[in-house]
Amino acid sequence: MRKLFAGTASASPPRIPDGQRVFAIGDIHGRLDLFEALMEAIEAEDQQRGPAQTTVILLGDLIDRGPASLGVLALARQWQQERRAAGKAMHILMGNHEEMLIHSLDRIEVLRQFVQHGGRETIMSFGIDEKTYADASWEELQTLMRQAVTQEWLDFIGTFEGSLRVGDYAFVHAGIRPGVALDDQTPADLRWIREPFLSSEQAHGSVIVHGHTIADAPEIRRNRIGIDTGAYQSGRLTALLLEGEEQLLLSTVVDEDKISIRLEK
Repeated sequence: MRKLFAGTASASPPRIPDGQRVFAIGDIHGRLDLFEALMEAIEAEDQQRGPAQTTVILLGDLIDRGPASLGVLALARQWQQERRAAGKAMHILMGNHEEMLIHSLDRIEVLRQFVQHGGRETIMSFGIDEKTYADASWEELQTLMRQAVTQEWLDFIGTFEGSLRVGDYAFVHAGIRPGVALDDQTPADLRWIREPFLSSEQAHGSVIVHGHTIADAPEIRRNRIGIDTGAYQSGRLTALLLEGEEQLLLSTVVDEDKISIRLEK
């Protein structure tokens, strides 16, 4: 079995503290089917591994592009509530697509950008039918969205976090500005940055686990781990399992409309 650790920018491998376990899930983008399958696989893997202080982290961009954004939000909220009721941690990070959704309710120029980058599917998942969507002006569409995206969902999205640290890892949506401490990062960089983060080889103080930038396969670097595998188009939704010095991957595999789980050790 293959160990994924490929070295870090420090002298010793990064670690999750003893007794803890982390599952981080990349960009879901409205693929409820893949999210359900991966959620079940994570719970099964967690149970099989035995007792630990387990944390689940969704890295943001739950919505847009795929067909079931509202369904993904509903399942994420339900899972978070169930885990917290059982004394288990679950954190959801704010992605740039959630940010666009929120700002599009007040700013037409953001609404245009939101629609251009997959927001149409999100809008329709909230119950606005295709003809109504197609016939609406930008102002009318914004009004329809304000009615459809109720306060309960805005409140839920408002709980999404900017970043999280566990052991030698830091979890963000897009990345960080190299040379800037994690606590000093701007929300814009945490949710939107690509360069100079992606090509940077410098140590960041923590190994940065992120989504946002699609790759054909997870990118395991010395200073960062990218796990956005383009689920909405590829059918591969990826989770990173961290325990001690282990770095393992769980991902969905779609074959003839059947979803299975691949575990790479």
